[in-house]
Amino acid sequence: MAVDWIGFSYAVLVSVGGIIGYVKAGSSTSLAAGLLFGLLAAVGAYLASQNPKNVWLSLGTSGTLGVVMGLRFLNSWKFMPAGLMTLASGLMVVKIITGMQKKPRKS
Repeated sequence: MAVDWIGFSYAVLVSVGGIIGYVKAGSSTSLAAGLLFGLLAAVGAYLASQNPKNVWLSLGTSGTLGVVMGLRFLNSWKFMPAGLMTLASGLMVVKIITGMQKKPRKS
């Protein structure tokens, strides 16, 4: 079984983003959302590591975060943090969807 290092890295990025939002702006909402979505992304990466077809939690988490942060980016046009999270979430969605389209290898 291959470990989903990209998924775990995304989970760390989301969690650290929430912590930074709390430290810099005192936003407990950023902290709670960052830790919640980071945890969901980490669990999704773990599930995908156990079974490469089990990507639904990762897809839902990155898709939801991509839409929410994308709307924030469109309202503010500030790259940090909304643009960065939109970009990272969009790349995760693309990674997951392209992984779903790969045909399994015959051994």
